[in-house]
Amino acid sequence: MTAASSPTPALAGVQAIAQAYAAADAAAAFLAIDAYAHATLAHALCTINRYDAGAMRVLRLYSSNPVAYPPGGSKDKAGTAWGRHVLQERRVFVGEGEDAIREFFDDHGAIRELGLRSVINVPVVYGGACLGTVNFLMPRPAVSDADVHAARLAGLLALPAFQALDRP
Repeated sequence: MTAASSPTPALAGVQAIAQAYAAADAAAAFLAIDAYAHATLAHALCTINRYDAGAMRVLRLYSSNPVAYPPGGSKDKAGTAWGRHVLQERRVFVGEGEDAIREFFDDHGAIRELGLRSVINVPVVYGGACLGTVNFLMPRPAVSDADVHAARLAGLLALPAFQALDRP
């Protein structure tokens, strides 16, 4: 890249994530990861949650729509199929269509009102432990394998921010 050329959107996204990590700013990293993933996923909502394994709860750290889903909100996932799948078994969850969203999410009405019809939830895992999730909700009723791969990459990009949250 020459001094006169501009970085591609993908490179600009990577640079924004790198700058956030260089500044030790997890919130800026989450924002940059959301923007970077949006170029591929065209999602309408991104949330990032920290997982408290002892309480089997997730706490929202980041939301691209803080009015509908404010940071600080939490959800109890004890005894839920979603909690077992994503948090305990550490597997990506893909929900396609309104029926899947209604089946797995208590807040399905709010999700429907936002016009969201599919979801990809990515567990952020290190050393066999789930630290949290990166979640993308889309208005389209189905997602592709490429969408799932892009969401998984976003989850990997979020790992340093989750690790930093546990440091004194």
